[in-house]
Amino acid sequence: MATTQAALSEQLRAHAAPDQAGPARRIDLLFVVGVTVALGAVIAGVIAAGISVTYFFQPTGALIVLGGTLGVMLVTTPRRSLVHTFRRVLDLATAREVNRESLIEQIIFYTRIARRGSIMAVEPMLARAEHPFLAQALQLAVDIGNREELRTVLENELRLRERQGESDAKTLEVAGGFAPTIGILGTVVGLIEVLRQFSNLAAVGAGIGTAFVSTIYGLALANLLLLPAAHRIRARVAEDFETEEMILEGVLSFVDTVHPSLIRMRLAGFLRPADARSSAESRPAHES
Repeated sequence: MATTQAALSEQLRAHAAPDQAGPARRIDLLFVVGVTVALGAVIAGVIAAGISVTYFFQPTGALIVLGGTLGVMLVTTPRRSLVHTFRRVLDLATAREVNRESLIEQIIFYTRIARRGSIMAVEPMLARAEHPFLAQALQLAVDIGNREELRTVLENELRLRERQGESDAKTLEVAGGFAPTIGILGTVVGLIEVLRQFSNLAAVGAGIGTAFVSTIYGLALANLLLLPAAHRIRARVAEDFETEEMILEGVLSFVDTVHPSLIRMRLAGFLRPADARSSAESRPAHES
């Protein structure tokens, strides 16, 4: 038995060696480039209009818009949700690379172990699971044993994760909805200051332009940062949900000790076209 376990461990080590550190994170170039292009286009448009960019650096307007928007977020969002949202926003600059084809192969590998011995045989190897949710689901499969209870627990976990992502996106959407209005508030404050100097026509002309900078701040904050970030969070959550749903289906197949060929067929629908082609090319002639 010990010899068999050692052989299986060695096989798993060879199978999972490239990914044993877990899914790697990399800079999300699309997100970074998108923000850069959006801000760059606005700045280029300002320069093309013959307006100095420094004209838009107005501390008063920035204080009103940024401070007011932050205040709205503090009022509308519970503390824990707000902290989680800020962490989620910081994570947007990086993306976790998840190879679904590799995940399928790892699920099949664990299933082969269970078919040769028992579900308990995979427990010493769970630390090498490629995805955190896969390790969690397999551990629950070992601990719970009951298929229906396992399905219920994992489905509840997926729903909670999806709900948390929606909550994070909603926090940014609410802030994005208020930012333009707060920008108008800054504009009104600027116009009040202009009216105080109404006898000086030169100051009035310059002051009106300065006042409307607050509106630009509010619109830019909402439409170039907050709302796009909210949509990006939703897209990330949807992608993660698909991967975790695939893991759920694979772990249930693992519990049922379904034949590897059937597991691959069940999970193939979760592969993107490029992944599906790669999987077909690397598929072995037969499954054990």
